[in-house]
Amino acid sequence: MLSSLKKKSNRGIGRTPLDWTTRLKIAAGAARGLAFIHGSCKSLKLIHGNVKSTNVLIDQLGNARVSDYGLSIFGPPTSAGTRSNGYRAPEAALDHRKLTQKSDVYAFGVVLLELLTGKCPSIVDHGNGAEYSGGVVDLPRWVQSVVREEWTAEVFDLELMRYRDIEEEMVGLLQIAMACTSASPDQRPKMCHVVRMIEEMRGVDVSPCHENVDSVSESPALSEGACGVSQ
Repeated sequence: MLSSLKKKSNRGIGRTPLDWTTRLKIAAGAARGLAFIHGSCKSLKLIHGNVKSTNVLIDQLGNARVSDYGLSIFGPPTSAGTRSNGYRAPEAALDHRKLTQKSDVYAFGVVLLELLTGKCPSIVDHGNGAEYSGGVVDLPRWVQSVVREEWTAEVFDLELMRYRDIEEEMVGLLQIAMACTSASPDQRPKMCHVVRMIEEMRGVDVSPCHENVDSVSESPALSEGACGVSQ
């Protein structure tokens, strides 16, 4: 039986709390699915086009699958404009024709931020060290503003605080998410790099990739100090 990540992440009665190991497993599984799409046909540069938490399906073992691939092209031209603003890359916010693999990476980064923060992609900020206080702001900008104030601990879901010895992994996944949601498409890593980075966090065997990849350290978005997060 599959259920969406959004359903499991929503707060309230009947929600299923996700432990840290499950969150990492979901992140890795969704990343592999998106990397598979991007690497399936290099000449066509295939994209998903609608990456969001409701399109990440999870089975009872916590395995993640990416759904809704290819369905957006069958919808009317206005359908792209109805997508949640929180998942839109800056370059695609006003022009859905600019959807690319890099905009998929941005949207996936937002999904990672949801896993880390427990917040929706568009949130009401109450001024936790951010200049966007008192209004609705997208999740990447809120996280970036909090991190700039060096209040990184304020970013993470309070439910994660009960797990011990995961701080380094949480910060590591946060760095990956911030790299994915870089305002500049050229600074976002490829999904194949993202898979490697997530899986190497716990020494998991790296899954086969559909393209040759360079060292993770060579990814332009993850150069030293790129995310401004202290470890």
